Amino acid sequence: MKNRILIIVTNQERYVTNNEPTGLWLSELTHAYEIFDQAGFEMDIVSPQGGQVPLDPRSLSTLFLDKSAKQFYEDQAFMQKLENTPSVNDVNWEDYDAIYYTGGHGPMWDFADNEKLQEINRNIYEHGGVVSAVCHGSCGLLNTKLSDGSYLISDKEVTGYSWIEERAAMMTKHVPFNLEEEMRKRGARYKKGIIPLRSHVVVDGRLVSGQNPASAKETARATIETIRQHLQS
Repeated sequence: MKNRILIIVTNQERYVTNNEPTGLWLSELTHAYEIFDQAGFEMDIVSPQGGQVPLDPRSLSTLFLDKSAKQFYEDQAFMQKLENTPSVNDVNWEDYDAIYYTGGHGPMWDFADNEKLQEINRNIYEHGGVVSAVCHGSCGLLNTKLSDGSYLISDKEVTGYSWIEERAAMMTKHVPFNLEEEMRKRGARYKKGIIPLRSHVVVDGRLVSGQNPASAKETARATIETIRQHLQS
């Protein structure tokens, strides 16, 4: 085991449809980061373009910024990591046991069609590593094809932000696609929790996914468990 996880965050700062601010949903990074750190993993935070990572302002509201996330938000050293992230183009996939995609609505624009991310997913997965995502971070799984031409998520149980949750957030007119529907179109066996916005995590072999922001901690724990199960030295 390399004991190292690659964390992907978005550079997209606005909705294309209405020009409202979006970006990284902070707790989907910090909750997982805390779990990974406690388990002894090193982490590299990178973005598609490199540079500054915008934060979704809604994720900073008192409703969503819990004590743990607030501590990270007030930690200047940690927040500095988001001011000038490396680009995924500079990543060597061989350095990592797993890749973890964070959410916020931003990834709907800069994760799904990024060929470098698809290449990293394919190589990590086909060489025995773990691919994981939470919420809209599952956009990073959407279009990855394996060497045999099949989609990574085809015939696998996965989850991501559901359409009913988009409705609850009143975002259905502002997102570029229905993530739940698009995953099914690629042959995925999409699973969602009975109660929206509650933690729900799906594990299928070395593919780990969480449905929504409340799922970040459990997604991280499941990722660690899957790494240890499949990558024990």
